[in-house]
Amino acid sequence: MIETIGTNAGLVWNALNQGGEMSVKALKKATKIKTEKDVYAALGWLAKEGKLAFTEKGADVCVSLL
Repeated sequence: MIETIGTNAGLVWNALNQGGEMSVKALKKATKIKTEKDVYAALGWLAKEGKLAFTEKGADVCVSLL
């Protein structure tokens, strides 16, 4: 499971690096990660490393690289 989370974290980082700020839903689509739960696990990994900024836009949570 840790390996999958790490792999997904790399996919999320690359998507944000190329596309800029995205909602969690857009990240799921851009990375083709199967579940929102897996996207949030990857975001947690990157957040722990201090690589992400989070903002709320209406009902959406948006993420960008620091």
